[in-house]
Amino acid sequence: MKIFNAPYIIEFPKIGRPELGYISVAETTNLPFIPRRIYWTYFTPEDIIRGHHAHYELEQILIAVSGSIEVEVELNTGEKLNYLLDKPSVGVFLPKLSWHTMKYSHNAVQMCIASMEYKESDYIRDYEVYKQLRND
Repeated sequence: MKIFNAPYIIEFPKIGRPELGYISVAETTNLPFIPRRIYWTYFTPEDIIRGHHAHYELEQILIAVSGSIEVEVELNTGEKLNYLLDKPSVGVFLPKLSWHTMKYSHNAVQMCIASMEYKESDYIRDYEVYKQLRND
């Protein structure tokens, strides 16, 4: 299997000013796919690392709406990338076949914008299975 996209940072518009506050907007014009599912995680203890999976087809954008999230991504080439999400106007796009983990600050709220509705069969939860898909 080949991976044709690489993870990248998406900067969403930051509209407003300090004395009034800000709004950031995700629209079909600034997303790499049409969202099919949006969910968020919160109250994740700092000593827990979430993720430990990849997807066959799903693409997603992770955003730290509050707090900070350390995202480690491994591509099916074996390359490893690290991202620190700590601004609500910035997200990271994760293409399909991206093994990823997330570590959260105590106050982190993560929003995920996903290209597909939930489908258990799309998850690769076994790292050994994932490694067999590599392009080494």
